Formats: sequence, structure tokens, C-alpha cells
Amino acid sequence: MDSARSDARSAGAPPIVALKILIAGGFGVGKTTMVGAVSEIQPLRTEEHLTEASLGVDYTDGVEQKTTTTVAMDFGKITLHEQFALYLFGTPGQDRFWFFWDDIAQGALGAVVLADTRRLQDCFAAVDYFERREIPFIVAVNCFEGARRFRVEQVSAALDLDPGTPVVLCDARERSSAKEVLIAVVEHASRTYAGRRSEDH
Repeated sequence: MDSARSDARSAGAPPIVALKILIAGGFGVGKTTMVGAVSEIQPLRTEEHLTEASLGVDYTDGVEQKTTTTVAMDFGKITLHEQFALYLFGTPGQDRFWFFWDDIAQGALGAVVLADTRRLQDCFAAVDYFERREIPFIVAVNCFEGARRFRVEQVSAALDLDPGTPVVLCDARERSSAKEVLIAVVEHASRTYAGRRSEDH
């Protein structure tokens, strides 16, 4: 009986809207960690161990404890408010894997650029990528322990962000914090696309 009522509710419920969100940023900034923290399914990961071949290619300054790297993408899923299913695609952080980006970015609603204030320059390339392709994005500062804290206005100025591009603080390890970041990027993307539609009319 209960299952019948559940089926009836499911049958009458509006369909879940699937939205694609990219999680980008520099090497070792916490992209894989964020996807894993918030995903309601077992995340797909394509991590490989760092080897001597990566010396001089993968710069681990500030993340010396990192022993693996994403070589394709991370993938996860989270349902928000029983209305939206967000499909999360974590991009590789190193320049040599950028040929993946155009394929991964196809159909994306928006993006999160994770930033580490100790190595803020590492996210410049991701910011430029999304600005050039007019993909709405927010910057999420992953607050690492021991790192100097800056105001969001200071981070925005340092990255020379366009006015209106949100900057938020987060802990990529915490599910609730990561979820707030995703809500922020969906809201920002919705406002951005609504504004573009109104300009076209």
C-alpha cells in the first residue's frame, strides 16, 4: 500500500531537471575532494599516482603531500530540492590535459572555479576559459588550514573578475559547504541566462 502511494506521488511529480556543472581550478586545489564530499552516488574518479615522469611538469609547491592527480575527470551527482539533479564534472588541473576541457564543457549550465589563496595564479586559466566562452561561473575559495584568509572583495580584485561574478568561501571537504557552493552557482547561472534573454527581447 505504501509503495503504491509512493508510486502515485512519483507519477504525479514534475520531472527532475538534469543540470551539468563543472568543477575547475588548479592542480591540488580540491576538485576531487569536493565532488566526493557532495556526491550522493559513488563518484567516478580517474586519479593516477604521481611518478618521476611528472617532475618538472606537475608543480606541487604548497601541496607537497599530494600523491595523485586527475588525468581525465571526476564525476558525481547530487539532487537539490527534489527538483534539480546536478551532474558534477571535475576537470583535470594540469595544462597538458586541457584538450579534455572543450568536450567536458559541452552543455554545462555553469562552473565553479576552486581557488587556493596560497596559489591564486593557478586558477587564472580556468577563469579566462569560462569568461571567453561566456559560461557563468563563481569562484569558491577553498579555505585550507594555515592559509592566510582574505576577504572576497580582495580575491575578486586579485583575479580581476567581471563585476557580478560571485566569490564565496568554502571547505571542499564538508558536504554542507560544498552544497552551498553548488546552490550559489545554479542561482548565478539562472540570473545570468535570464539577463541574457531579457537583453535579446
